Amino acid sequence: MKALNLYGRQDVRYEDVPPPEIEHDDDVIIQVKTAGVCGSDISRFGKIGSYNPGLTWGHEFAGVVAKKGHAVSSLNIGDRVVACPCFPCFHCEYCQRAQYSKCADLQVLGGHRKGAFAEYISVPAANVVPIPDELDFDAASFVEPSAVVVHGLDRVTVKPGMTVAVVGCGTIGQLAVQWARIYGAGKVYACDTAQDKLEVASRAGADKTFNVTDAEFEREFSAATAGKGVDLVIESSGNAAGIASCMNLAGKGGTVLLLGIPYGDVAFDRTSFEKIIRNELTVRGSWNSLSAPFPGREWQTSLDYMRKGGLDPALLITHRITLEQAPDIFPQLYQRQFSFIKVLIDINK
Repeated sequence: MKALNLYGRQDVRYEDVPPPEIEHDDDVIIQVKTAGVCGSDISRFGKIGSYNPGLTWGHEFAGVVAKKGHAVSSLNIGDRVVACPCFPCFHCEYCQRAQYSKCADLQVLGGHRKGAFAEYISVPAANVVPIPDELDFDAASFVEPSAVVVHGLDRVTVKPGMTVAVVGCGTIGQLAVQWARIYGAGKVYACDTAQDKLEVASRAGADKTFNVTDAEFEREFSAATAGKGVDLVIESSGNAAGIASCMNLAGKGGTVLLLGIPYGDVAFDRTSFEKIIRNELTVRGSWNSLSAPFPGREWQTSLDYMRKGGLDPALLITHRITLEQAPDIFPQLYQRQFSFIKVLIDINK
């Protein structure tokens, strides 16, 4: 079968590899239909490389059950599914508390195990989540990033009528705009450096958007919030400047939820840091998409709201590529040669 294998920084190859086989009674082999390119995939390609040179990477995907082990009774051949890309040990003290995101030996698809940028993938049945018939594979490939947002919002207090600012309008940020609406936010503001992304955020439900490169950004944001800031800031850019400056958007006693992962040092200027202290902000980090019972209600909740139409991933799809095209496209994504939100890989084309 064909797969994308990452050998080192900016060294990805489209190769023939042996298809996965059933090795354990609870294994499920999934034919991958659609895979999403995550921002972390782009950073891994450009900055980190592979933990295991030559490993197939990618972790956002949807597909069809092709084979299953003898012990798998919850799934049938032909079932349409997604799968959680995380593998807790289930034995450490954090797993014993059902805090799987904090697992002392957490492994992930594309980092430690063969990932989803391939025609077929093998995962344990416990990781597999069936998807509704009315949900297409494109939408279903967004369940994992959606679950990341839901997991984060569950870490903070969100009440109907609250004001929310989303900083960074990539996939996570765009989903955060939609989820803020679902959670009952009264006003949702979106902030980014790219005007086209802000236009998508408006269609996704943002009441007002702000281009942070505008000289009048801070004044306009203050005016929109009557000088009070917002109740909740969701930082999803992972950009060092964005992380530091988002403290200035939160109102007194407000909360900052950090979802974006920086791939460099983050420095706070004095004004931004003092906002945390003087405004008595709550700064909360969140990582991953897991809760109990594994993989977590975040997954089913995401599927439910996609099925009901409250969550619309189609707004975020900006580009489609094939596996074969990916080695030429990834350098362009890393160098930001064009603007994009979500790039989907059509595996079977």
